[in-house]
Amino acid sequence: MVDGIRSGGMELSTVRFGELWAHPVVRSAVVVATSAVIIWLLVKLAKRIIRTSISDNSLRYSAGKFVGVFGYAVLGIVIAIELSGRFSGLTVAIGAASAGVAFALQESIASFAGWLAVAFGSSYKVGDRVQLGGIRGDVIDIGFLRTTIMECGAWVQADLYNGRIVRIANSFVLKEPVYNYSGEFSFLWDEIVVPIKYGSDYKQAKAILLSAAVAEVGNYAEGARSQWQQLVRSYRIEDAQIEPVVTMTANDNWVELTLRYIVDYRKRRSTKDALFSRILEGIEASAGRVSIASVTVALVHAPKLDVRLADKPAPAGPASREDHLSKS
Repeated sequence: MVDGIRSGGMELSTVRFGELWAHPVVRSAVVVATSAVIIWLLVKLAKRIIRTSISDNSLRYSAGKFVGVFGYAVLGIVIAIELSGRFSGLTVAIGAASAGVAFALQESIASFAGWLAVAFGSSYKVGDRVQLGGIRGDVIDIGFLRTTIMECGAWVQADLYNGRIVRIANSFVLKEPVYNYSGEFSFLWDEIVVPIKYGSDYKQAKAILLSAAVAEVGNYAEGARSQWQQLVRSYRIEDAQIEPVVTMTANDNWVELTLRYIVDYRKRRSTKDALFSRILEGIEASAGRVSIASVTVALVHAPKLDVRLADKPAPAGPASREDHLSKS
C-alpha cells in the first residue's frame, strides 16, 4: 500500500510538472533563464581565454568587447523568439508603458544612441586622445551609456595625466563637438616663438631654429606625410606643409621667429623641451651674433619735485566813491 501511495505521488508530481511545462509562459521563462546562464558562462570562458592568449592591449580589449556584445545579442535574439506572439493582447498597454519608459529614460536612450554613433561611426575609439564634454584625455573604455576617459590637464600643465578618471555620457557625442587628437591623423602642428634682438644675424637665427627642428622632429615627417596624403584623398582639404618651417615677423620691440613643426600628440611637452634646449645652445654658440630680446624696466630714482606758488593779484573790485568823484 505504501508503494501505491509513493507511485501515486510520483505520478501526481509528474503530471503537475508536465502541466507547468506545457504552459507557454513557464516554458519560455525556463528557456530564457537557461540560455542566459549558458551564454554568461560561455562569454566568461571566452574572455578568460582572450586575456591569457592575446598580449596586445588594444586587440585584447576589442576582442573582449566583441565577445560581450555578441553574447548580449544572442540572448536578445533568444528572448525575442520566445516571447514573440505571447502578449499580442496587451499591445495598447505595452505601447503606453513604452512611451512612459522612453520619456523617463530619455537621457539613457540618447546615451545608447551616442554609443551606436561611436560604434558604427568614426568619432573615436579606445586609445584615442579626445576632448569630450569639456574633458580632455585618453579613452580607456566605451560602454553602452558612458565613455571612460583618463583625464589630462586641469591642474597639470600640457598633455600629462592628472590621475583622474572621468565617465562621460555618450549623449555628448550627439550634442557637442568631439575633438579627436589622434583619429585619422595622429600628429599635431605645434609652434615655438622666439624673440630676437634687432641687429642680430637673422639668417643664422632661422638656421638655428630649423636645424633644431630637423634634429628633434624630422623623423615624424615621413609618417605624417603618408597619413596626411590619405586625408587629402578622403576629404576636401589642402595639401599642407609637413616639414618644419620658420617664419619671421617684426614689431616695435623685436623680431619674432616662429617655428612650426609636426609632433606626436603624446610628446608635445617633451618635444618642446628638447627644441628649446637645442635652440638656446645654438644661440649661446653664436658668439653674440644672435641674441634673445627681452623687456627690461629699471627704476633709478624718483625725479625732484619743484613746486612754486605765485602770489595772487588782488581781485579787481568796483571803484571806490572817492575815485569816482575825483574823476568826475
